[in-house]
Amino acid sequence: MKNLKIQLSMFLAAAAVMTACSSAVKTDGKYEVVDGIIKTEIPVRPEGQKDVIALRLEPMDSVRVGFIGLGMRGPGAVYRFSNIDRTSIKALCDKHADRVEASQKILDENGRPKADEYVGDSAWMALCERPDIDLVYIATDWNNHVPMAVYAMEHGKNVAIEVPAAQNLEQCWQLVNTAEKTQKHCMMLENCVYDFFELTTLNMAQQGLFGDILHVEGSYIHNLEDFWDEYEGNWRLDFNEKNRGDVYATHGMGPAAQLVNLHRGNKMNYLVAMDTKAVTGPKMVERQGRKSENFQNGDHTMTMIMTENGQTMHIQHDVMNPRPYSRMYQLTGTDGFANKYPVEGYLFRSVSDSDVVVNHENLSAHDFVPAEVKDAMMQKYKHPIQIDLEEKAKEIGGHGGMDYIMDSRLVYCLLNGLPLDEDVYDAAEWSSLGELTRISIENNSAPVEVPDFTRGAWNKLNGYHHYMKGE
Repeated sequence: MKNLKIQLSMFLAAAAVMTACSSAVKTDGKYEVVDGIIKTEIPVRPEGQKDVIALRLEPMDSVRVGFIGLGMRGPGAVYRFSNIDRTSIKALCDKHADRVEASQKILDENGRPKADEYVGDSAWMALCERPDIDLVYIATDWNNHVPMAVYAMEHGKNVAIEVPAAQNLEQCWQLVNTAEKTQKHCMMLENCVYDFFELTTLNMAQQGLFGDILHVEGSYIHNLEDFWDEYEGNWRLDFNEKNRGDVYATHGMGPAAQLVNLHRGNKMNYLVAMDTKAVTGPKMVERQGRKSENFQNGDHTMTMIMTENGQTMHIQHDVMNPRPYSRMYQLTGTDGFANKYPVEGYLFRSVSDSDVVVNHENLSAHDFVPAEVKDAMMQKYKHPIQIDLEEKAKEIGGHGGMDYIMDSRLVYCLLNGLPLDEDVYDAAEWSSLGELTRISIENNSAPVEVPDFTRGAWNKLNGYHHYMKGE
């Protein structure tokens, strides 16, 4: 806890130096400074448009889906949907015919009928225009996420978008406004909220085992050195070269956000971000045979966030350097602590008898509970969703099973007319860190307001909830 306070003090001290002279803010006419906090524009909700908090649509007999993007992530999604009951895979789309053919083989191997094929740079538009599709599943490069999602919703489709859903604030607002205008679901496919430890810990937190939650952490720390060349046209390294800030925050943000109930009785108020210099990034470009004169993305980015309810969040990003894979995932509460990386564990406050003399040299009281206790607690507090889907998820796979749970929950909610586990405001909030952290970093780590993408509806609900049939 002491380290946490020091860490937060460092961030806020850096911000104070900047905000003492708001005239130095690099606004470019886009921002304003109010009470020392940089604020971006929040567009007025168009007349006749309403929020989609806890949006419910008519239950479906089956979920008819079309897939766009069959490169890295798409084929796995096709396989998972082939193993989910009451789904019908109507269409497959990619720029490359061989990728469509490969996914057709997946359907055939799993006893599914052949899907209609769409091949070419703009073929996806015809898929979105079909009247017999309920869900458009977008697994393309980041640049195409928003144009495809907006077009699909405007043509009456629900959409599921790979992470991050949007690349900047303008795109975040596009998704929000289109979902509200069309009253369609727009889900970002953040799979990490469905990992087993995260689901169990969320269940524990919601049952009060950790007391009041004070602080949460998350990250995406994953050395992508062996993967950069796998992204067609070099789009991912190019994006890092051109954009500063935490451009891939959602894997860390998602599980942390659910713990503190963002836009379900709580909201992010402002953030402060800083980054290191870019060292490894330019070397990755040089390895491709050219020199990067102005590589924007720092090797390591960290962000501190203050919420309306007085909780703090810490998010990190590093895809450049040799570190063990980590999404951090840490929770600090008044009665307990949870940690996933590098070691999974739980710690809880213990109450000693008043006549027991405390031995200050004994640090065992400050360690994780024994492994057998942890295992028993994870079994006792296993999330109901995990109980239902864990065996099948491990069989089908997808990042250990969490991808299967994600897709199964999406289908379950659509079939039963329930609000989705992740809505368009989650997509916007978690994706918005990209541009918001850039603004903070470029202004000497000044605090930047996190827009309320719900435009006042953030406290309609009281706590995060997975909806189940009958509710």
